[in-house]
Amino acid sequence: MTPQELRAFCLSFNAAVEDFPFNPETSVFKVQGRLFALTALQARPLKVNLKCDPDDAVRLRRDYEGLIVPGWHMNKRHWNTVTVDGGLPDRLVRELVEDSYDLVVAGLPRADRLRLDRP
Repeated sequence: MTPQELRAFCLSFNAAVEDFPFNPETSVFKVQGRLFALTALQARPLKVNLKCDPDDAVRLRRDYEGLIVPGWHMNKRHWNTVTVDGGLPDRLVRELVEDSYDLVVAGLPRADRLRLDRP
């Protein structure tokens, strides 16, 4: 997956926006003001921090050792850093991004979830 594809995919979700609160190089993708993906799109290798179910996070780190690691500068229990251009199938990366978005949306108030069409 290229940086452009990652950016486009993150922005394809309902109400997803890109923000640059830290610096112009770090893209933060949010829904309703809450972070679901964080990446430096110009970095090589391309990596993205994604929210993850804690049990899944441990399994993914074991199954994809070195490509999926505890979230850098994030809560290690709930976030993984995923190397996007390091050999993971694009399908898996897309699933992980979507799971991150869904986990963040699940934590929103019900009214916000309904507006996003994700009850």
